[in-house]
Amino acid sequence: MSSPRLVALEALATAAVLGVVGCRGPEPRPDAPPSSSAPSPPPAPSAPSTPSEPFVPARVIDDSKHAMGTHLSFAAYTTPQIGEAAVHAAFDAAADEIRRIESLMTTWRPDSELSRVNGQSGREKVVVSPETFDVIDASLHTSEISQGTFDITFESLHGLWKFDQDLDPHPPTAAEVKAKLHLVGYHHVHLDPADHSVFLDQAGTKISLGGIAKGYAVDRAAAVLERAGLVSYFAQAGGDLFTHGRKPDGTEWAAGVRDPRGPEGSYFALLHVSDHAFSTAGDYERSYIVNGKRYHHIIDPRTGYPATASRSVTIWAPTALVADEIDDAVFILGPEKGLALVESLDGVGAVIVDTHNKVWVSKRLEGSLEVLHAPTDAL
Repeated sequence: MSSPRLVALEALATAAVLGVVGCRGPEPRPDAPPSSSAPSPPPAPSAPSTPSEPFVPARVIDDSKHAMGTHLSFAAYTTPQIGEAAVHAAFDAAADEIRRIESLMTTWRPDSELSRVNGQSGREKVVVSPETFDVIDASLHTSEISQGTFDITFESLHGLWKFDQDLDPHPPTAAEVKAKLHLVGYHHVHLDPADHSVFLDQAGTKISLGGIAKGYAVDRAAAVLERAGLVSYFAQAGGDLFTHGRKPDGTEWAAGVRDPRGPEGSYFALLHVSDHAFSTAGDYERSYIVNGKRYHHIIDPRTGYPATASRSVTIWAPTALVADEIDDAVFILGPEKGLALVESLDGVGAVIVDTHNKVWVSKRLEGSLEVLHAPTDAL
C-alpha cells in the first residue's frame, strides 16, 4: 500500500486509459432523419442580440507531490466556477492535509503521536488526538473481523525484515522471528475513549498505521477537494485512491489493476469507478528473491513471515480508509477466506491474483472488471 500500484491513475500521461476528453456534445448522425416532414413555420422575429459569455470547455488539470514517503497524484476537471488556478490551490490544500495526517501518525518522526505511544510501551498510556485514536480504533475493529490478519502491532518486528530504505536481502532466522513474535498481537493495544489514550501493555510492542493511515489521509484530502467545489476529481497517495464524480462526457474514471509479475507500470485489467476508493496490496513492490523464494513486506502477523496466499489484492470500497485496511487482510487470508470477508462488508469488492496466478473477482465486481489479458506468470 505504500507504493503506486493503481497505475492507470498514477499520471495523466495515460490519457488513453483515463479517456480524458473535453466537453463537446454529441455530433449529429449524418443519417439522422429530419425531426418532422411538415413544412417549417416561418421564423420568429429575432430578439435583439446580447453579448454572451464565451464557452469555456472543461479542462483536466493534474499535479503530483510527495508526502508520507510516497507519490501523491491529483487530477480534476475545471468548471465555469472553478478555474485552473483554483484547482491547483485545492490540490495544494489537499497535499497539506495529507502532510498534517502524516505528522500525527508517522513512526518516522520521534515527535509524532505514534512515536510517543511506542516510547511508553509497557509503562504508561499516552493521550493522542481524536483522529489518531479513531484510526487506531478502526484498526482494532479490522483485526477482529479479519482473524487477526490485519494487525498494527506488526511494527514490533521492525528490524527483522528490511524492505524499505534499509533493503537487505537476508531473511531473519527462525529463532530471531520467534524471539519477537510474542510482541505481536492487537490484544496488546488498549484504548480508553474517556481521554483518548492508548496503552501498549507489553514492553517492546510497537504499532504502526502504515496499513491504514494513507487511506485515511486520502479521504481527508478528498474532503478538502470537495469543499473547494471540485465536482470531478481523484486523489491518490501511493496505491490508495479515491475518485469522485464523472468526467464531463459522463464516463467514469478508469483505474488499471497492476500486473503483479508484468513489467513495472503494466496492468492486466481495468475497473471503472466513481465515488469509490481503491487500494492495492502486492508482493512485488518491496521484495527480494532468495534461493528461488520471494520475500516481501506484507507480513502475516500470526507467523512473522511474508504471506504466501496471494500475489496482489485490489480492494474497491466506499472509503479509502476501508480499502486500505482491508487489502492486506485479504492478501494474507487468501482468495477464499478473503472473499468471504469482502462479501460481508457493505459496498466492498475485490480483485485477487492468487499465488498460482489465478484471478478471483468478488460478486460486486462481476461484470465490471475489464480483463485485458491474463496476468503474467513468474516467480
